[in-house]
Amino acid sequence: MDVERLTNQVRRNCDISDARHAGLYSICGLALRLRDLYKWTRRLLPWQEDEAGLVLEWIGNKEDQWESMAEEDFGPLSIGSHTFDPFDTEAVNAALAPHGLFYGAGYAYSLKPTFFLAVVIDRECVHGKVVWQLGRELARDLLTLPAFSQDDQVVLRTEAARMFVWDQMIYVRSAGRPALAFALNECCALSDINPDSLRPHLDTIMAVQRHAYIRHELGEIAEEIFDRDIWRQMLSDFPHTPVELLIRTLKDALADTGPDGPLRYFIEQRSRAGLGFYMAFGSGLTPLLFGPLKTAFDAFMHYPDWDAMTQAVDDAHRSAATYTREIIDLYAAASQGKGLPWAQAAIEKTLQTRGILR
Repeated sequence: MDVERLTNQVRRNCDISDARHAGLYSICGLALRLRDLYKWTRRLLPWQEDEAGLVLEWIGNKEDQWESMAEEDFGPLSIGSHTFDPFDTEAVNAALAPHGLFYGAGYAYSLKPTFFLAVVIDRECVHGKVVWQLGRELARDLLTLPAFSQDDQVVLRTEAARMFVWDQMIYVRSAGRPALAFALNECCALSDINPDSLRPHLDTIMAVQRHAYIRHELGEIAEEIFDRDIWRQMLSDFPHTPVELLIRTLKDALADTGPDGPLRYFIEQRSRAGLGFYMAFGSGLTPLLFGPLKTAFDAFMHYPDWDAMTQAVDDAHRSAATYTREIIDLYAAASQGKGLPWAQAAIEKTLQTRGILR
């Protein structure tokens, strides 16, 4: 098999996707994603930074390349004498299995096509699902996704995950700093969030955080309250709106608080560090929707009460399920004649009622 040819084909599709969808991001968001992509191309460690001039020159060249590719179509993949559709992941990975490679393709945020190719490190079974642990990435796009599910399997992208968790720690929200400090103390006996102090402990931190990524994906696979087809259609119908943010948060919350999710796992394992990292890195909307979970953890940091945390997770799951059913009912009314604009307004009103959206 010609690995170089395949790598170039996947990279080309990555560039086409990025060229078409770079406009999805804010200027700041795009800059951060380009920085990650630059680091990957230069094989830099998460904390390493090149001179700004070099990075800006590379970004300029990348944007010129995108401009020339935006109208191109995704190309097929060649493996041996066979040609594959770039979204036929099952067939591609069946062909790649003897070569120790794994291929990923699908749709990410705002239904952006995403592709990558990586070396397989390990394959294990967790809760009856295959979990792939990947190493060096040969091709990737703008998205630094630590893990995802594909073909009913879980894929952990180790390179991307290390970069992802590093940035989460360095750019943690002020509201998440106490939880991060708690987690780092439990995990590594660290008393500060200084980058120089964090570097030697990244492997230890990843040993904890990998379970959060894997269990989140397992939770999503098992989660049945928010039907995946309905969820995807809603993402397509309400892109770049508060509704999109809400339904993503609800889907994540159902997965994370469900029986197979990371919160249950960390409680079962009595992992204080795992709980701390989870609460530190939660999305900005999560504590607004599930305040009692944050309240319980704030108390837990001073007086660990596992039963209280279990109850808080139970309550959060029930709350997420109730809210999800309410949102689905409003969305269903749109198809019964009220229309999507009405549904969007009605769903956003639920955020206003909860004091989240003004």
